[in-house]
Amino acid sequence: MGTQLRVGEILRSARNRDPSAVLIDGCPNLHHRTASATLAQVQLSKGINPMAKVRAPDGPRRPAILIRSSPWKAGTAETPWHDVFDLDNGRIRYFGDHRSDHTVPVGTTQGNALLLEALAAHRGTTAEQRALAVPLLVFATVTHNKSQKGYVQFCGLAVIESAERIEQEAEEGLFPNYRYELSVVDLKAEDDQVDWSWIEARGNPELATADALARAPRGWRRWVEQGHDALPELRHEAARPAQDRAPGRLAGRTMPAGSPAELTVGMLMHRLRNLRTHTRNGRQSRHKPLALLWGISRGATGKPHTAPWRQFREEVGGLLAEFGHPDSSVTPEYPFWHLQTSELWDVRGLPSEQAAAAHAATFDRLNPEGGVTEQAERLLRDPLVRSEAMAVLRETYLADVDHHALMERLGLAGHASASGIEDVTEGPAGETGPAARRTRTSSTTIRDTALTARLKKLHGDSCQICGLRLPTRFGTYSEAAHIRGLGRPHNGPDEQSNLLVLCPNHHVQFDTLAIYVDTEGTVRSTADGSAVGPLHRHPAHRISETHLRYHRALCGRDTPDRSTKPTSS
Repeated sequence: MGTQLRVGEILRSARNRDPSAVLIDGCPNLHHRTASATLAQVQLSKGINPMAKVRAPDGPRRPAILIRSSPWKAGTAETPWHDVFDLDNGRIRYFGDHRSDHTVPVGTTQGNALLLEALAAHRGTTAEQRALAVPLLVFATVTHNKSQKGYVQFCGLAVIESAERIEQEAEEGLFPNYRYELSVVDLKAEDDQVDWSWIEARGNPELATADALARAPRGWRRWVEQGHDALPELRHEAARPAQDRAPGRLAGRTMPAGSPAELTVGMLMHRLRNLRTHTRNGRQSRHKPLALLWGISRGATGKPHTAPWRQFREEVGGLLAEFGHPDSSVTPEYPFWHLQTSELWDVRGLPSEQAAAAHAATFDRLNPEGGVTEQAERLLRDPLVRSEAMAVLRETYLADVDHHALMERLGLAGHASASGIEDVTEGPAGETGPAARRTRTSSTTIRDTALTARLKKLHGDSCQICGLRLPTRFGTYSEAAHIRGLGRPHNGPDEQSNLLVLCPNHHVQFDTLAIYVDTEGTVRSTADGSAVGPLHRHPAHRISETHLRYHRALCGRDTPDRSTKPTSS
């Protein structure tokens, strides 16, 4: 009985619905569309709904996981997270199911455990591993027939691109959870539909995985073959302007008529480089750049992109006191209000009659909210855009600040280097031995030493930048550098396409963002753009251009082709 799930279509969903009914309340019946003689009836009673695994000839296989996001409960004690759907650009930010009242370790709740298990297969290094990866079918609760219950919209087929453990805010305080970045797979070749027979085939224990894969959408099959490197090309993008979409179609946020032109990545970077800042004694004020970094850090750490003035005053005021110029006044009210001239910042909750007399006392009394605009926040969800934006602010206005201390203060320590950071916990100092000792517990990424050994041998221990083959007493020495670091927040893969063979000097420079590889394959100095030399390549060593681009973004040297000519801010 199974048929098609069409992207954007609203379906009627309820527990244990009769699958024989084609329509319910005028809408297609989800349980009719997904009916099967071999699979159990699907449910959307939870946010993360797994279908039972089957024992296939080539290993256990889960037919699908159905994800449901409900905006009506976002921010409540039951659902203290805010999922973000940017379907126009094929991206979804989805939060796991750990809550502030949970006492079990984060990652062990049913939903998080399922998605973390799925992530391991989604990040498989071989096509065989990815073929077993479970598809994510994403739905969103919508209002229909004046009801907020029982109606869902199919949003598409998704791959888990990355996951990050975060701290979320609740009335009871901070609590841990996982945030997942999903890429929505393009289905244009299937007329924006998923054929349920593919899911049935995945749930058939008699079928080999290759046979089930043959029924998958073309974009999914390409991802299985090529991995995450192919996602930029396979990610769904809106084919029509927002005003031409079918009524009720869930998509990225759209602007009302008469609003400013859509912000592009190029415009964003241009405005960040050209903030209107006060200059004193030949030095630019750090107030606006520090406030913007604070605003960007909120999105990066899973917090709402706006915050009340009193919270801004305390947190940004502390930044200004610690990282502002020594002779500069700590006046957080200045960037809170005047950053609006950048067209990247909003202040809400201040009556129009109060705007002319906006100052600290007014803010204290009315407690308005401020933060980056919705358009900017939408672009900054992309890790590449976010990394480049932070690099632009640090380089343009904060070059002489202790960057490691600043980024750690903002909860962004991993962005200060290409390698990221490992999780380390320190115990109290002890008195064993002539020098004091401290117990350290760390969570270290397991690296494939055999892979790096093969790669070093392939290059003859010669640096891919300078060609140096460093002699040692018993042979030669080189180092394997990950382009997109394994540590947080980069979470890069430990695979050949993400590795370079470098000498120790160039490894340090690459990790500390002093050098980068441009789009033509030339290694350049981040400080002045001067050429260091070509990146030496070997035909048997494929290097991911996607990872090189990520590293350029960390250096503030990415030039996304999706941007347009910047306009004056």
